[in-house]
Amino acid sequence: MTAENDPFVHHPELRGKITRPEDAAFHRNFSAETLFSKRPDLLWVRDILYSDEQRARSRSEALAGHGGGDLWVFAYGSLMWNPAIHFAEIRRATVSGYARKFILKDVYGGRGTREAPGLMAALDRGERCEGLLFRILARNIDTETEVLWRRELIGPGYLPGFVTAHVDREPVRALTFLADHAAEAIWPDLGFDEQVRFIAQGQGFLGTSRDYLASIVDHLAALGIEDEYCAKLLQAVDARRAAAR
Repeated sequence: MTAENDPFVHHPELRGKITRPEDAAFHRNFSAETLFSKRPDLLWVRDILYSDEQRARSRSEALAGHGGGDLWVFAYGSLMWNPAIHFAEIRRATVSGYARKFILKDVYGGRGTREAPGLMAALDRGERCEGLLFRILARNIDTETEVLWRRELIGPGYLPGFVTAHVDREPVRALTFLADHAAEAIWPDLGFDEQVRFIAQGQGFLGTSRDYLASIVDHLAALGIEDEYCAKLLQAVDARRAAAR
């Protein structure tokens, strides 16, 4: 059986652990206006968000660097278990020169608020990062990247770009979303104790920052990947939450 027939042929252990796009309607159909209609308390963030025109321009500029053919996307956070895109193949991969870091502060209601900020992951300069690659068929690139941009580029925080990932020592050029140091939401110098505090307290309409971190740890474990940084963060967060009860 080939990857064309079974996206999980290389990683059968992930079958059933990756949300199908058919079951990810929130992310596939996400729009700020729909969110505001349900959560008028979040209207204050409207002026911070990117416009449809800005997202379209960003996507066009980023994909201009794609050489054609199928597109690989490197996932290191929630995209690993809920990519919300149609993909033809999934592979475990490593990106050198970057690391998964909890430095994206969320005060916009997703997994944190102004009163109790949360944290999410971003890909920033570091030693290495292990995650997942999703292959999008060439004929689906326009549709599926439009979904990705509405999700990842709702507002300042990430910069789309291409990195070199390695699958079984073979290089693969992949699109990913890097930490945007020009964005106020990125706090690259956040200390470990501050990260623990924000993750322990943050919650919003997407869930808690703690559960987001736990999902990353769980899905890495399913791949046999041990991320010491994330594991220590989760342990410290749970200890802090337990002490506060």
